[in-house]
Amino acid sequence: QVQLVESGGGLVHAGGSLRLSCAASGIIFSISTMGWYRQAPGKQRELVATITRGATITYADSVKGRFTISRDNAKKTVALQMNSLTPEDTAVYYCNMWDLDKPYWGQGTQVTVSS
Repeated sequence: QVQLVESGGGLVHAGGSLRLSCAASGIIFSISTMGWYRQAPGKQRELVATITRGATITYADSVKGRFTISRDNAKKTVALQMNSLTPEDTAVYYCNMWDLDKPYWGQGTQVTVSS
């Protein structure tokens, strides 16, 4: 059983920063892409950022220049540094990873940005 455990969400004022972390555990064979998605109330889940095993990174246009994704392959972790947060970043953030072409999701962590 693969588990993804997220941490680091919370409440922050606009312009502030938060760092999300996600650790994978369980029987894991070969993680390829890891990433972060988010879902705001009444909206569909959307991609925030992904990073491949070879460190190719993709960002949503809305977070470019403000968010930074990183991963530690040995520790099976992925992190998301979020700076210059705005109320539009308020959402539940989900960690995602692909192992042998199968996706796994974390339980989600709430990020709330007050104006």
